[in-house]
Amino acid sequence: MDREDVLRAMSGDGQCFYRIVEEKKQSIYRMAYSYAHNENDALDIVQDAVYKAYISISKLKSPEFFGTWFYRIALNCARDFVRQSRKITPVADEVLANIAANDMYGAREDSVDLSRALEKLGDKYRTVVLLRFFEELSLDEIAAVLEIPVSTVKTRLYRALEKLKISAEEVDGVERA
Repeated sequence: MDREDVLRAMSGDGQCFYRIVEEKKQSIYRMAYSYAHNENDALDIVQDAVYKAYISISKLKSPEFFGTWFYRIALNCARDFVRQSRKITPVADEVLANIAANDMYGAREDSVDLSRALEKLGDKYRTVVLLRFFEELSLDEIAAVLEIPVSTVKTRLYRALEKLKISAEEVDGVERA
């Protein structure tokens, strides 16, 4: 990301703002989708995050922090969405069977299992896992996005991975020693 574009965006240049947001939109969408589980809702979250970032970019203290600042805004929008909607969209057995039948290697089924396991984690653990492994943020970047110490990020990540391991063992029918 170009520092000059961020500085120009901070001073009101809409084209520069568009360019820097364009670089982040895919990762923001993936994070939003992991919360919304629906394409349209995820797009709404992204749109809300872009709008909030646009109206408040002049408040950004340093251009180097644009990425973490924007993630924080998007994460807050996603959390707000979950709090407001609290809806569960049941998936019919026929739909799940059809997905599995169309995937000869079972990758989609694994994806459904992973998605369900992540949902069971709880917000603070799921967020750390998503940012670390799906968005490939460093521990320092995650700490900045969530505004928590790096040691807390490490602890949450470790606990989340332990919970995912236990969940995977239960699915596979493997007993813990």
